Amino acid sequence: MPFSPSQPIPKKEQISVSYIVQKLKQRVQINLIACTNTETSEDKFVTEADLHRPGMALAGYVDLFTYQRIQILGNTESQFLNNLDIDKRKEAFSFITKFDIPVIFLTDGNTLPPELIEMANNAGIPVYTSSLETTRFMFLLRDFLEDQFAVQTMVHGAMVDVYGIGILITGKSGIGKSEVALDLIERGHRLVADDVVMLTKKSNVLMSSATEMSKHFMEIRGLGIVDVMSMFGIRSIRYQKRLEVVLELTLWDETEDIERTGLNHDSVSVLDLDIPLIQLPITPGKNITVIAEVIAMNYLLKHYGYDPAKAFQDRIQSQIALKTKGMHQGPKRAIEYFEGDLE
Repeated sequence: MPFSPSQPIPKKEQISVSYIVQKLKQRVQINLIACTNTETSEDKFVTEADLHRPGMALAGYVDLFTYQRIQILGNTESQFLNNLDIDKRKEAFSFITKFDIPVIFLTDGNTLPPELIEMANNAGIPVYTSSLETTRFMFLLRDFLEDQFAVQTMVHGAMVDVYGIGILITGKSGIGKSEVALDLIERGHRLVADDVVMLTKKSNVLMSSATEMSKHFMEIRGLGIVDVMSMFGIRSIRYQKRLEVVLELTLWDETEDIERTGLNHDSVSVLDLDIPLIQLPITPGKNITVIAEVIAMNYLLKHYGYDPAKAFQDRIQSQIALKTKGMHQGPKRAIEYFEGDLE
């Protein structure tokens, strides 16, 4: 049965502001200082990854104000407010506080005047400030939100980092996916996930990881559960890896057409992204581990502009052209002259 990923996992519908603030401090190392009562952060929720800078809204134009997004006040917005007298400043800020804004982040170390902080408190809008410049802060925050709201799916297989190339080994149950992955780990490559692989679509890239329950563990039939990190060390595991090749192990069937040249490039659609697919028939004695390493190195060659199958095809075509012109002299040795070493 051809490789077929499961249906996409419904993405998160909302995340709380308090969760965003906590994770920004822990994972993204953003220093955030609360300017208002943070208890309101528990009851405020963000529903999309897009951000908004409310410059036009502060000027009074709110017809297209996307108030449901996180609001970012940088140097431009802060200086605009600070250059107004107190009454006009409060009037400008009231244009946005009358909406149900989830949170306001100030960047570049900017802060709001006390009267605006009081207005935000009264409106139940949490306000935080960060010393990061606006573009950097927005990049990190948007990247975090895209990850949180990303589409995901689960697939059955073993995910391994081979020479820096993320290979997902799939196939029917019991065909030997975990055993191939274990052999690759023993040869110095790195395990990402076994049995259940989580795939996340982020910025048109598929990132893979294990589930929280199964990370670093493998099941080898007849042996049981293996703790890869404890057995092979920290060098043997990765928490995440980009998916670049799907290697599907199949049973040998002489009636099937098997790719012989590599000129036909099959692919499989995963979360609407096409991933190169290699269907590898297995027989007793075939060294799947070495073939997996060759698949990774071949992918690297193609990435750097060299396609072995295309190069071999060009060589054949040049010989055909010589034969057509009557210049072909039959098979030739790969070397013109044997230099010593005549054992």
